[in-house]
Amino acid sequence: MPARYRADQIGSLLRPPELLAARAAAAEGRLPADELRAVEDRLILDALARQRATGIDVLTDGEFRRGAFLTDIHDAVEGFVAERVVLEWHGPGGGAEGSVAPVVGGRLRPRRPLVQHEATFLRDHAGGPYKVAVPMPSQLAAVAYKPGVTDRAYPTRAELLADFTALIRREVQGLVELGVPYVQLDAPFYTYYADPAMRDRLRQVGLDPDQAFDDALAADTACLADLARPGMVLAVHLCRGNSRSRWIAEGGYDQIAEKLFGMLPVDAFLLEYDSPRAGDFGPLRFVPRGKTVVLGLVTTKDPALEPPDALRRRIDQAARYVPLDDLALSPQCGFASTAAGNLLTPDEQWRKLELVAQTARQVWGDAL
Repeated sequence: MPARYRADQIGSLLRPPELLAARAAAAEGRLPADELRAVEDRLILDALARQRATGIDVLTDGEFRRGAFLTDIHDAVEGFVAERVVLEWHGPGGGAEGSVAPVVGGRLRPRRPLVQHEATFLRDHAGGPYKVAVPMPSQLAAVAYKPGVTDRAYPTRAELLADFTALIRREVQGLVELGVPYVQLDAPFYTYYADPAMRDRLRQVGLDPDQAFDDALAADTACLADLARPGMVLAVHLCRGNSRSRWIAEGGYDQIAEKLFGMLPVDAFLLEYDSPRAGDFGPLRFVPRGKTVVLGLVTTKDPALEPPDALRRRIDQAARYVPLDDLALSPQCGFASTAAGNLLTPDEQWRKLELVAQTARQVWGDAL
């Protein structure tokens, strides 16, 4: 049976200013790669110590080696080109925002593993349970496809999704072979297929949102099939967008719950539940017994601490649909899905993780 980490987290942490400066210098050619790696190593060791002090059950490297949660995939995989993309954000400073992002413009050819260098450092230095996050193939296929660019190399979206599925399966297999105790697949667009506004936008570009969800879930299921090992946790984290305390999608899990929870071969579902945007706990009735639901009740988008009594009440509400023994607690997302980070301070971040750990101890005791 997989381990259960009652006080969980998603992965990314606010980047120290020294790290941001070092990465900027390296990008401009002013800092050699080995010196950047030394800065990353030292600051990750500091972050591991701070996480231990919070009492959280599973540690991460804060994604300090990444520019964003999707990893710097264009460095690890040939076939990406820089293109302008526009996203519609909600929340502080929301609205349409353009940026330059890597999209697929040629056939994908791996240059190196995506995250195994992160895993080996954590294996050697975490001193306890740790997790490594990997992008889900359907997430990559969704964000990296641009009409008029990608279709020159991949005539159909299905062909691109198939290549990403094979690539991420190899990556997860490598992490399993390294003995990583917790592998998290990050942020497939499942929740976007449940957002009425996003469904309308998909139809406007000629996509059936229900078929798109089915195709994504089928590919991700094939990617993860038979990869779980005794004692390790294979999990998926669902998000609605997380950048500078903003979000993209809204809506509950009702539209996708039965297929998602019934089909995807993972041990744990890390679910955003920090605001009414995520809906109620009713869809959790479809989660098979024995699988863990990690309730993302503590928000990373706002510095205010949730009252512990309110968190315990919400856990009790979720336990009407999932046995308490199958539940755990976490923040709803990372603190810095992109390097800029959300709108809170490092001290507020650590207090959030302490709150998760303390509340989990009150509800489930000290045992994992």
